[in-house]
Amino acid sequence: MYLFLAFLMVPIIEIALFIQVGSAIGLWPTLAIVVLTAVLGTWLVKTQGRMAMVQLRSSFQQLSDPAEPLAHGAMILFAGALLLTPGFFTDAAGFALLVPPVRLAVYRFLRARVTVAHFQMGPGSMQGRNYPGTAGQPEDVIDGDYEDVTPGRRPTRPSAWVDGPR
Repeated sequence: MYLFLAFLMVPIIEIALFIQVGSAIGLWPTLAIVVLTAVLGTWLVKTQGRMAMVQLRSSFQQLSDPAEPLAHGAMILFAGALLLTPGFFTDAAGFALLVPPVRLAVYRFLRARVTVAHFQMGPGSMQGRNYPGTAGQPEDVIDGDYEDVTPGRRPTRPSAWVDGPR
């Protein structure tokens, strides 16, 4: 229901803002502002996205919880989509999401309302999982292939390890 209201209300708000701003400053300045915010927003998303990637890599290297850098990256991506959408309301929301304290507040708001059922990282995190084709197999089995690379010499008698005809 909320998504339906958003898809209904955002275009109405944008049209109303275009009419108000266009009547106040004129058509061409209004269009110039829309294009300028898209260009500026693209540059800001690019720089903020690089910083988010550095933070994400750092959290992976330190084996810490990557949830916050991933959430910041997702919000930056969403901000980029909002900034590329023509309109003043979406631009304001997109620029707001590019401000790190705003992203942190949104992250804390969402984190308080989302419950993680299970999270495990590091050695032993794959224990107890069954994947297709592995049911009943012991976990220490390693599948492998081999290829004989000896140049042309084949043994004439069985190996001493094998009880075969002599």
